[in-house]
Amino acid sequence: MKRQKKSIREKGKIKLSRMFQKLKEGDKVCLARDLSTRSGRTFPRRMEGKTGTIQKKQGQAYVVKVKDYNAVKTFIIKPIHLKKLK
Repeated sequence: MKRQKKSIREKGKIKLSRMFQKLKEGDKVCLARDLSTRSGRTFPRRMEGKTGTIQKKQGQAYVVKVKDYNAVKTFIIKPIHLKKLK
């Protein structure tokens, strides 16, 4: 999967609108790792580009249910790594 590059004006910046976005239960989201933050162990790299649904909010993060082949997995991911699908 080829990553979409940031434009030169967006490199290194954190969009506050993505960090503080409000998501509801049942919303479809795409898992897209934001490289400008230090996510470390908080984002599973093998799940990048997958789609899932929001189950609930847990602290500042969201619990996302993702289908990985035949298994259904849940991940706790911060909202800066989530893109809401329409």
